[in-house]
Amino acid sequence: MYCVGIDIGGMSIKAGVVDENGKIKKHGRVVTDVDGGAEKIADDIAGLVSSLADFSDPDFAGVGVGSPGAIDSAHGIVNRAYNLKWTDVPLADMLYKRLRNKPVKMSNDANVAALGETVYGAGKAYSDTVTITLGTGVGGGIVIDNKLYEGYGSKGAELGHMVIVVDGEQCSCGRRGCMEAYCSATALIRDTKKAMLENKSSAMWKFSPSLDDVDGRTAFECSKSGDKSAVAVVDNFVKYLGEGMLNFANIFRPQAIILGGGVCAQGKYLTDKLDAYCKARNYGFEGVPKFDIAVAELGNDAGIIGAAALILADGVAV
Repeated sequence: MYCVGIDIGGMSIKAGVVDENGKIKKHGRVVTDVDGGAEKIADDIAGLVSSLADFSDPDFAGVGVGSPGAIDSAHGIVNRAYNLKWTDVPLADMLYKRLRNKPVKMSNDANVAALGETVYGAGKAYSDTVTITLGTGVGGGIVIDNKLYEGYGSKGAELGHMVIVVDGEQCSCGRRGCMEAYCSATALIRDTKKAMLENKSSAMWKFSPSLDDVDGRTAFECSKSGDKSAVAVVDNFVKYLGEGMLNFANIFRPQAIILGGGVCAQGKYLTDKLDAYCKARNYGFEGVPKFDIAVAELGNDAGIIGAAALILADGVAV
């Protein structure tokens, strides 16, 4: 059995034929024609699927879709996707009609990536996970018993917008103190630049000679050699990320928390620090269930594989 996973992005739409082991056998891609509207994009997706799969093959099980925006996954509707200029687009039904009545399931792109990592990636040894992606913002998804948990109307699991500092740093969502405002790569770069300006003798100036050169590696790499300002930035990042992880652990009690995003290239240097922080503060009692910390494995294919898992693993929302 196989299906086609679709990962809709603001710039391109990626597709892949995914087998029941979560392996991509064929790839395809088209430019996202935002100005062409939803009908044109649905046509392009149908064309992609037709180029990759044989509709007469009984092993072709259907199409899974990961889309940006607020998704009503139960009805296959994109309620709002700002970068696609969509409002209440019944995408699943549009594709169903174009794809010879093949099953179509869809969910938010961050959610399907979390599902893909749990079923076929870093979390495949677990059934209950929380995935946190640390990029320009903070996103992720929750998987319970190998199925997505999305909340009422599929509008929950906005992990990055849990407030961890009341009246704290401004967040892109309009609120203050969100996890995104402290744990994103954007926040890490902001705090790194601030520390560099406060200490002109910091080794971070050698690693990043100008503020324009600062990225998510600057503080981490310099902290490894003991630079005090860099160590303080990293410790602060670990503190806030660790507190967010502990909150998710206390609410959902997952077997593992999976971390994704460029910052996670630090590997055990990051996860060991987080593990120590969380173990020292794990809420509850003697013998409280602990959680493992893993780094995402699927990379840029997580969206395709996770979308396919909506069909292959029946990873529908609960």
